Amino acid sequence: MNDVYHYFGSDIGQSATGDLQGIDGTTRGQQRVLRRLLTNPGDYIFQPNYGAGLPRMVGELAEPAKIKALILGQMLLEDAVARTPEPQVDVQPILGGVSCRIKYTDAVSKTPAVLSFNVSK
Repeated sequence: MNDVYHYFGSDIGQSATGDLQGIDGTTRGQQRVLRRLLTNPGDYIFQPNYGAGLPRMVGELAEPAKIKALILGQMLLEDAVARTPEPQVDVQPILGGVSCRIKYTDAVSKTPAVLSFNVSK
């Protein structure tokens, strides 16, 4: 299944012919996981419960265990993430936010995938 290439925080991708760029495979799954984690609940009017809301936590006291549990729970809602083995989530406080590193198995290709990102001011 293809999605439109629209990595979180960037513009919609354009193909060499000027059409919308498609995305599939592991990169599709990574794109979907990032969107879920970095979208605030209530931002999508037709899916008000969608999203982990990590950006809302910027400026609050970092609670790595709470953030880790939130990320893991949200990841298991994505069809691109295999349930076995369970995703590994590491959250570390950084100046003005947290650094997240997630290792999981892509459900379609059965290959390992890694996401690393910071959520900060």
